[in-house]
Amino acid sequence: MRKISGQLTPDLKSAYGDEDIRKVDACPVKTFRELMSHIARLSYLNRDHLLFFRGQSSDYRNKSDASSFYPSIYRGERLAKAELEARFDILASASKRLVDAFSKNKIEGASDVRKRRYIQWSILQHYEVCPTPLLDFSQSARVACSFAALNKDKADAYFFVFGLPYLTNRISINSEHDLVNIRLLSICPPDALRPYYQEGYLVGTDESTTDFHSKDEFDFNARLIAKFQFSNGKSFWGSGFDPIPKIALYPKDDKIQALCDDIGEEIGTELDPGRLGLLLQAWVGLEAHLMNIARSRSEKVYSAHEALRILQNAELISSDVLGRLDRVRRLRNTAVHTPEKVQAGELALARQEIVELAEQIESVNSALLNNSPQVRRP
Repeated sequence: MRKISGQLTPDLKSAYGDEDIRKVDACPVKTFRELMSHIARLSYLNRDHLLFFRGQSSDYRNKSDASSFYPSIYRGERLAKAELEARFDILASASKRLVDAFSKNKIEGASDVRKRRYIQWSILQHYEVCPTPLLDFSQSARVACSFAALNKDKADAYFFVFGLPYLTNRISINSEHDLVNIRLLSICPPDALRPYYQEGYLVGTDESTTDFHSKDEFDFNARLIAKFQFSNGKSFWGSGFDPIPKIALYPKDDKIQALCDDIGEEIGTELDPGRLGLLLQAWVGLEAHLMNIARSRSEKVYSAHEALRILQNAELISSDVLGRLDRVRRLRNTAVHTPEKVQAGELALARQEIVELAEQIESVNSALLNNSPQVRRP
């Protein structure tokens, strides 16, 4: 995405100094009214941009000590391409399951969900089903501050101001800035209550992919204009203002929440993977293992396919093992793209076979390295 330089008021210039806005400490504000006064002035000065807000319990910094705002799918200091591809696979599978669930349950707006991947991603991101290339924003300062203050264990909360292109449609794509902005109130079905309470928007880079020059191009700190810190307590809100209660930000009896929870049970999370997540984790681990072994025998190995060729030539892998690997790979692809064709229990069995194949290949590799005369290929 294109980097911008926001215009600051004299007060904020004095607070931040001449340093990069991403690396300075947040400007403290005592009350919500004071924060709104800052926002009003920033909005007037930055007329080329539409201001959006994020509230967080912390100011997360990267290794360069700069505030960092990655979409969930790109988070991680050392994100291997194989891991990123696995995340996109999970996203693709979750999207397919979401489309099927909307159709099966005759949810209003099912045709829009089926046709547009940005709507699929938006629902999955907003209901926290799995990592996506989109990041949550709001145009409501009250909503953003309320989110920032949800963690009562934190003494302070943070409020961030971003400059984004003006909206043109419910899904606005700006090719000049390489950004897509989705207005949730316009694209989510009426059964999805949460977006209507949160006044939410989701923003990402256009044509997000696993191939990129630098992961920094996905960091929304490029659009950061200002950041503020406030005390997480009643004194911040003062008279006339109140935070939005959690029960309103996360309303009960949300039909779409129930559908997303069912998808989440199968998909799982990175910390608590579901059956598909466990299979993909095992497959990524196996590919990495194969490439490490191949690299110990060849200087340059750039793909799992190339690693298999090297290991087969070194007689580390038999045609039988190649066949088993291919069967697991095909089941993996089916589970991602057409999950309804996978029978109960197949994912667990496939994961177990991956573990066994990795152990067999490692056993042969270790024996060959030790020059054992009793080596036999798996």
